[in-house]
Amino acid sequence: MNLTFLGCGDAFGTGGRFNTCFHVSAAEGAFLIDCGASSLIAMRKFGVEPNDIRMIFISHLHGDHFGGLPFFLGEARFYSRRTGPLTIAGPPGLRERLNTTMEALYPGSTQREFKFAIDVREIETGRTHEINGVRVTPFEVAHSAGAPPYALRLECEGKIIAYSGDTEWTDALIDARRGAALFIVECLMAERRVKFHMDYPTLAQNLPRAGARRVILTHLGPEMLARLGDISEETAEDGKVIEL
Repeated sequence: MNLTFLGCGDAFGTGGRFNTCFHVSAAEGAFLIDCGASSLIAMRKFGVEPNDIRMIFISHLHGDHFGGLPFFLGEARFYSRRTGPLTIAGPPGLRERLNTTMEALYPGSTQREFKFAIDVREIETGRTHEINGVRVTPFEVAHSAGAPPYALRLECEGKIIAYSGDTEWTDALIDARRGAALFIVECLMAERRVKFHMDYPTLAQNLPRAGARRVILTHLGPEMLARLGDISEETAEDGKVIEL
């Protein structure tokens, strides 16, 4: 099982990085973790075939994490001529927000027929959901997106991937990442503390509190990118591949 960082940037493309999107290749089928606005461009750059993706798991409903869905679905309809089913799972409010966004970007697009089945699932916090062989458990974290923001714990092929989503520190991350082979955690700020996002001193203080065999920092802002040489933790790069 491999995970590829198709995008690991912040909301505003700092450092020329794509919005958040992680591609997992597994026996159960390929899936995405988040699908930010630039994700389809990243798929083209890194040679990922959209039609091979069976599932998309969304952490929260901000454009740099779910805003690529209208483009993904539009490409599936007009270019790829997708026929295989697609499951999109995320927090309550996903279905309405997706429809609203599609209509804002491409009026009438939700009224046109898709030639493939789309299953939009709104998953509940603290409960494990099995979706096409992948077990996903969402944990509510400290962010603001107009709908519950999640950290995601995904179990596949006997391995656990934990992802913080966007959040300031919350102890929910301890449960989300316990025993994980990989913990991907946002770290927007180098020193300054801001509400709803992680800063490096707070993260470094809390990382030892629960086990994860490998920790990778993502969603790095300008201050963090300027200080990459000063931190000991591993950081994400667009195109980086992790073998699990």
